[in-house]
Amino acid sequence: MSSTPSEAPATARRLGLEPHPEGGWYRQTWRSPVDVTLPDGRVRPTATLIWFLLPAGESSAWHRVASDELWLAHTGTVVLELGGDGRAPAAWQRHHVGVGAGESSQVLVPAGRWQRTVPTDEEALVSCMVSPGFDFDDFTLHHG
Repeated sequence: MSSTPSEAPATARRLGLEPHPEGGWYRQTWRSPVDVTLPDGRVRPTATLIWFLLPAGESSAWHRVASDELWLAHTGTVVLELGGDGRAPAAWQRHHVGVGAGESSQVLVPAGRWQRTVPTDEEALVSCMVSPGFDFDDFTLHHG
């Protein structure tokens, strides 16, 4: 995984992306101006949107988000694996997020589901919309 802006791929530099803690590169591009109070009292925007770049040969670590996340394909293909909703990732489903034959241009990852990407031989750019909106307090990175 690249980890510093000086090592950023050209697309990351062009779009102003930063290293993401899970792997890859990102930048929030939109945050809803409307907030929602969740049943547990947390206040979040109704939705957020990011660019997410996965350079060729890179992957992201197992992680989960407390909200639904919708992956939207732009260029290349991201291989997205889902690992259940238990305490740790388990057997997974595999989705090819892209716009080519046999790929899905939109993939929903339900709230609390483990997810990761695996390396491919091409750079891929997607957007990820999270609703209720993303907050790092709602993000769990699997260590193990």
